[in-house]
Amino acid sequence: MAVAEALIPLIAVIAAAVAFTFTAAQESQAPAPAPSSDGTSIDQGVAYILMLIALVLTYLIHSTDMDFTSYKLFSI
Repeated sequence: MAVAEALIPLIAVIAAAVAFTFTAAQESQAPAPAPSSDGTSIDQGVAYILMLIALVLTYLIHSTDMDFTSYKLFSI
């Protein structure tokens, strides 16, 4: 019984030391920086716009020199 009474304060001190260690470690960490654009999303947006312009120009160029009478899509 005397050994158990001696161990209770020792366990309490160890538990308090561990609790203070974890709270001190959490407070010392710096918050994460805010996310910022590194330019790749801007480059990707410009690439999509240029590809869309190329697609429209290709359609316009090829639609003017097509002769629809020579193509028989639905021959009956």
